[in-house]
Amino acid sequence: MLEGKRASACAGWRKMNVIQVDSCNLSVYLNLCQSYEGEFSAITDKKPNENGLFELDTQIGGNVLGYLLYDEKSPIGLAAVKTKSGGEQFEVCEFYVVPSFRKQALGKQFAIEIFKMHQGCWEIKQISGAEYATAFWRKTVGEFTGNNFQEDVYQDEYWGQVVRQQFVSAIPNSGRRPDQLNR
Repeated sequence: MLEGKRASACAGWRKMNVIQVDSCNLSVYLNLCQSYEGEFSAITDKKPNENGLFELDTQIGGNVLGYLLYDEKSPIGLAAVKTKSGGEQFEVCEFYVVPSFRKQALGKQFAIEIFKMHQGCWEIKQISGAEYATAFWRKTVGEFTGNNFQEDVYQDEYWGQVVRQQFVSAIPNSGRRPDQLNR
């Protein structure tokens, strides 16, 4: 299903595209990041700088890949995925869908497309106060894995106490189980 840097999926009647961030669309990603940071500012207590922009916690480049979700021609979501341990472990660092496109299963489909692109061990963390995000990830990861995932409360170096889900995106014949995530 992946065609170069683009993947398509049908979510109901909508055609959506997942596109990897590169130099041609980085500005689109950065624009959406401002909405994401603004939405979370009530929880993170972040304030915009003198130019009205929020500082970003995750920068695209190196071992961090960015993705954009498009509904036809409109960018409606973003994700930042950090690759660890030689490309076998992944972390969702940022994930956002524009509020007017929520409750349509587009975020779930977006996440699942990304999980399919990167097979291996995954982790996703939600900061305190983002219970709606935790509910979204439990449901999405649960559906993707058949509820075969681990969840715990974890002390993150940067964010403090977070809720964390860990799971394995299917690797044929690997024999890996969720209890082997940190090996």
